[in-house]
Amino acid sequence: MVKILLHGCNGAMGQAVSEIVKGTDAAEIAAGVDVDCRSLNGYPVYENLAGVAEEADVIVDFAAAAAVDGLLRFAEAKRIPLVLCTTGLSDAQLARVRECAGYIAVLRSANMSLGVNLLLKLVQDAARVLAASGFDVEVVEKHHNRKLDAPSGTALALAESVNEAADGSYHFVYDRHDRHEKRDPKEIGISSVRGGSIVGEHDVIFAGPDEVVTLSHTAYSRAVFAKGAVEAALFLAGRPAGLYSMADVIAAQNQEK
Repeated sequence: MVKILLHGCNGAMGQAVSEIVKGTDAAEIAAGVDVDCRSLNGYPVYENLAGVAEEADVIVDFAAAAAVDGLLRFAEAKRIPLVLCTTGLSDAQLARVRECAGYIAVLRSANMSLGVNLLLKLVQDAARVLAASGFDVEVVEKHHNRKLDAPSGTALALAESVNEAADGSYHFVYDRHDRHEKRDPKEIGISSVRGGSIVGEHDVIFAGPDEVVTLSHTAYSRAVFAKGAVEAALFLAGRPAGLYSMADVIAAQNQEK
């Protein structure tokens, strides 16, 4: 039984993770941490990490970027593996994540869903053919009106996948409102939409002469991300120090089959 410390337990994603864990015999939530420290799912909830008394095998984080610095210090000091799901991290925070991975197992992914991680691979395959043939590349992402960061971490990961397949020859453009010039063939445009209760939609558009190829992913509920996070926690518990990704989780699952 893997014991999880859920960081950001009373947020929308934290609640989704709680529901997924209720349906598995392989894991349980030992405790939660949230500024809203009500116990909504039967496990103890603390206002901050310093108050946590329970032992945990792995931390699952769905909080906010501002809380990541303290979380990394806590995980490193306690030597607890960390599934880091929060997006919108600064370059300094990302550097700190890599540093922590020298001491503990850290799994960081821009998106926890199986479908998105497959999409990352498909985008690379498409880019090797279409980008190399001169197709323009655009990434469009849509999320609910409460999402704080833009563009989404997934949109950036998709753009980076294209760029990796093209040997780093592209640069990213986030805003064209003050540009009055022809599109640079080596730019990847990244656009964000915020509205309503959209869980998450991502399109990677390859636009060429007289034809367009679009690779898309739509999440209809938060459960897909919560399920991936729990699978990541089960994978990461007991792993040696290092930086892991959802690709490692998927590879391990395929080996088990």
